[in-house]
Amino acid sequence: MRARRHLLRAALAGLAAFGLQGCASYYYGDRTTGAGRTDLIEANERAVDALLLGAALDPGQPVLVATLVNVDRLDESSRLGRIFSEQMAGRMAQRGLRVTEVKLREDLVLHREQGALLLSRELREVSQAQSAQAVVVGTYAVSASVLYISLKLVNPVGNQVVAAHNYALPVDENVRSLLFAR
Repeated sequence: MRARRHLLRAALAGLAAFGLQGCASYYYGDRTTGAGRTDLIEANERAVDALLLGAALDPGQPVLVATLVNVDRLDESSRLGRIFSEQMAGRMAQRGLRVTEVKLREDLVLHREQGALLLSRELREVSQAQSAQAVVVGTYAVSASVLYISLKLVNPVGNQVVAAHNYALPVDENVRSLLFAR
């Protein structure tokens, strides 16, 4: 009888530990050695492909890609915003578009005006000097378990949105480290 109780307690403890492990991955992301991680490059390439579906761009005219910024802190950049922008620019070049490399101060890419995000004056001027037909801008927001990304292809003359695409990625350890590194 005593051995049976001991065995039952051990089985219940094992089940509880196994169940709590699922809770930990829900709250803190998957900490495995890469298995189950989101392929960020593939996700960003698919996002660019979807963005380009809605736009008729001239392959001979340049396109600029601005650094993605946190929707709550438009004046700050993160490693995530910079690497996502680089991946998107690379995909556009792979698709045959002429992407002009322009490094701007992060705080001058977007600004708020009456609740809307608009291209900054510097980015408008640079895009016009480069004869850019469009600028890719984007914001992201982070929840406990999901990273939400919004991309827009904007005509620099008049801030007209030519195409837009939204997507979401799970926040795993990889995404978390990109978000909080400067």
